[in-house]
Amino acid sequence: MACAGCGTGVEGKPSGCKSNGGCSTGGCNRLNVFDWLSNIPLGDSLAPFDIIEVSFNNGSRKDFFRNVTKQLFDKGEMVTVEGVSGFDVGTVSLTGELVKLQMKKRRAEDTPEVKKVLRRSTNDDLQRMNDNKAREREALIKSRALARNLGLEMKLAEVEIQADGRKATFFYTADDRVDFRELIKVYASEFRAKVEMRQIGARQEAGKVGGIGSCGRELCCSTWLSDFKSVNTTAARYQNLSINQAKLSGQCGRLKCCLNYELDTYLDALKDFPDDADNIETAGGVAHLQKRDIFKSLMWYSYEGSNKQYPLTISRAKEIRQLNRQGVKPDDLKPVEVVTAKPKEADLGYADVVGLISLKSLEKTAQKRKQKDKDKQKQQKTGEQKQGQGSAQPRTEQPKGNQRPDNRQQQDRKPKQENRQQQQRQPGGNQPKQGREQQPRPEQGSRSEQGPRQQGQRQQGPRQQGPKPSAQPDQPGQQPDQTGGQQGSAPRQDRRPPRHKHRPGNPNRNNNPEK
Repeated sequence: MACAGCGTGVEGKPSGCKSNGGCSTGGCNRLNVFDWLSNIPLGDSLAPFDIIEVSFNNGSRKDFFRNVTKQLFDKGEMVTVEGVSGFDVGTVSLTGELVKLQMKKRRAEDTPEVKKVLRRSTNDDLQRMNDNKAREREALIKSRALARNLGLEMKLAEVEIQADGRKATFFYTADDRVDFRELIKVYASEFRAKVEMRQIGARQEAGKVGGIGSCGRELCCSTWLSDFKSVNTTAARYQNLSINQAKLSGQCGRLKCCLNYELDTYLDALKDFPDDADNIETAGGVAHLQKRDIFKSLMWYSYEGSNKQYPLTISRAKEIRQLNRQGVKPDDLKPVEVVTAKPKEADLGYADVVGLISLKSLEKTAQKRKQKDKDKQKQQKTGEQKQGQGSAQPRTEQPKGNQRPDNRQQQDRKPKQENRQQQQRQPGGNQPKQGREQQPRPEQGSRSEQGPRQQGQRQQGPRQQGPKPSAQPDQPGQQPDQTGGQQGSAPRQDRRPPRHKHRPGNPNRNNNPEK
């Protein structure tokens, strides 16, 4: 058996149906009519009511048909009924004695002109219905284009094609009267069916389209509401609602139908409030009524030119109004004190620790990170400043790896300088090479500045007993000269000065007669 509302499903089990013909594909909620008289047995002399209610097009249209076949139909079964020049296929939505109440509500009379139920729907009937239903979407698009070409001010909401395809009903909305005589001829020739134009309101259109309301539930007009009553702004004023069209309007663009749901309750509560107490006079001036609070039975007044409001009880407002009729103006309104009691805290079964958890550890880490970032920025700035200053000042040469500090170099040069002086004074001594004098030596400038040194000054530093024997050069390719130094480099302290012939009578070679 197919789904009662949407016609989908296989034999024996509806597809996605919830219960009794209602499925999750949409639109079948209209069929959820509870038959509260179905379990009540009838008397032996009474026969069951022979008229059933059948719904079409997912419950958007319902009609009554007489069951002449004397078969027992259950809710949700597919039946084939009489149509316009043919047959139509619908779903049984209601049977039994409750149909009488529905007919009375919809003002339908039990006359012999009521259409008949032909049979239970066969597979051929269902296949033909599905084929014609598949054409409805394409027909709606094409019909809108044809109406636009003719320049008609109308909006087509839905197209319903009969199960046998011999009739097409076009539902449209329009603000003014529409002359669609030419349009019917175009539709009849285009769709090859009998055309019926039916005008509906904005609320019916929203019911056919469907949607979700501001309350979060499916629209009432698309589920259960079938009787649309007029709604005006007076209903909102009785309920003390702000007249805001954006909040009070539904998806259809009209005022919400739910404004009428609680209107009777508000009207009953407003019967206790006085009708002629809109303005009351006191010694301080005339007080005007601002609002009525039916839940607390209070009336709020305010003076002219003041925004402060004073709540009065119903009895006090009636009393002041009675005094004004007598020409008496009370000194004060005597407003009541409105105490807003805090709601009792329910025991939720757990401790509320909001605001009790300390996040100081996280704050400290964040502060440390910020401080580190600031220090890095400062270091970068100082480094850039130092680089700028270094580029402006001349660079001083640093001693190389094979060179030693100045104090040690000076101590190593002392015996060599003395030996050179002795060689110059000896007649047969070895003379230095000619090329040697031309080469500039780094220690010449220091020798002229130092001046004569005493013998005791040589004993400064760790090497007091004289120079050590010469060692091999550290780097290959560098050969020591006759004086023990490397070519083009400073002399090393580990090389012993060469032996020379001394004068007779001078046993100490280091003894300088000039000193």
